Amino acid sequence: MAVGLAITSEVGQYNGKMTSFVVLSCIIAATGGVFFGYDLGISAISMEPFLKKFFPEVYTKKNADTKISNYCKFDSQLLTSFTSSLYIAGLVASLFASSVTKAFGRKSSILVGGISFLVGSALAGAALNVSMLIFGRILLGIGVGFANQSIPLYLSEMAPPNHRGATNIGFDLCVRIGVLSANLINFGSEKIKGGWGWRISLAMSAVPASILTLGAVFLPETPNSLIQNNEDHEKAKLMLQRVRGTNDVQEELDDLIKANAISKTIKHPFKNIIQRKYWPQLVMAIAIPFFQQVTGINFVTFYAPVLFRTIGFGESASLLSSILITGVSGIVFTFISMLIVDKLGRRALFMIGGIQMFLSQIIIGGLMAAQLGDQGGISKGYASLIIIFICIYVAGFAWSWGPLGWLVPSEIYPLEIRSTGESITVAVSFFFIFIGAQTFFTMLCHYKYRIFFFFGGWVVVMSLFVYFLLPETKNVPIEQMNRVWSEHWFWKRIVGEVNDDIKVEAP
Repeated sequence: MAVGLAITSEVGQYNGKMTSFVVLSCIIAATGGVFFGYDLGISAISMEPFLKKFFPEVYTKKNADTKISNYCKFDSQLLTSFTSSLYIAGLVASLFASSVTKAFGRKSSILVGGISFLVGSALAGAALNVSMLIFGRILLGIGVGFANQSIPLYLSEMAPPNHRGATNIGFDLCVRIGVLSANLINFGSEKIKGGWGWRISLAMSAVPASILTLGAVFLPETPNSLIQNNEDHEKAKLMLQRVRGTNDVQEELDDLIKANAISKTIKHPFKNIIQRKYWPQLVMAIAIPFFQQVTGINFVTFYAPVLFRTIGFGESASLLSSILITGVSGIVFTFISMLIVDKLGRRALFMIGGIQMFLSQIIIGGLMAAQLGDQGGISKGYASLIIIFICIYVAGFAWSWGPLGWLVPSEIYPLEIRSTGESITVAVSFFFIFIGAQTFFTMLCHYKYRIFFFFGGWVVVMSLFVYFLLPETKNVPIEQMNRVWSEHWFWKRIVGEVNDDIKVEAP
């Protein structure tokens, strides 16, 4: 039995190449990932002046109570509400973004996201109280919801099939750059005398927001979106010719027109996506973002400085460690993923990364169980060993579930449910980020080192899921993606064989 295998050699390929026009457009769009990564990497929550001003209970607990467990110093519901408010706002916004993206185009949603980023950044940096701080975070969440829903779709639709993986991973590479930028700024602003460095950390998110907003004004719309929102197919054809760098685009244009005709018959996409023929996509829309969050990566990224302080590092050393682990490692291995994803395929990277993350988590949990008690620190030798395996863990995530968690959902939906499916993916992602942010400190306090075993178990589950249920999607044209389900050993029982009247030429 060819478990999870899709026979991609029988799927037609379009004419065209990767053009400089597409590269420039995708670079501008992908900068939305810088903002998302910047927010993930923000460590103002661990700066003492920030805690003292907005969360004095945590500040007192951390500094005055020497008997409290290393794992419980940051357990505050108000602090986690601040962190997670962005993600619940992003969840709601991503669902509204579905209608905007479908009706007005991918470009419009990207622009809305950029403007929300700008206003939210200003409020967060100038916050005078917790209410103002959280309101700024909510606006940032609206921006993230719109951007994360539309940008992966934009990248997947603009890129030619044989470069779609690398192009889409550009979004996650920008996320990693955002994480590194946040950590560098945190490290510098933490040293500013006067206790206002946290304002710089929060307000600097306006920089990528400005780039995205200005860039979105000049972005071209995708041919898929032009077909969907304009009866003038000639306009879409001209854009397709420019995007593909060739005049011979009739085959791809015909597929777009056909997909749009089906799309027009769908009046209620959120109702239609639960139809049997869309079950494979719906399962992936929910399962992939869920699994991406239970890898445990956001626990490390959100609170990397907290984790390092837990094992005995000082504040500055914690921030510097975050730079090395979540920043540099993430960028390097995400870039490697860009280079090989369209050659090795999605499934191979999922499996390699899963094995790497599982082994790292088991070793980290074992070391912390053996060496870190409730009070005191850990020897420098064991602390260094833990850092090495955290680095290996981050690397495993950065070339597998990190980028592929955004890439695969953005390329599997047919046009009629594409915007809706991507909204569900983003909403599920934000929901579980929210749950994680709300429960992290409590879980760390109660599970202690066992938290790594908890996530390691989930990595095993998600790797088995990929092996048995996810078909290979590399090099498959996005408007011909339905074939991978009808040729898959399991999903063809659900959706049936591909219709006889669909003609696909072999490359």
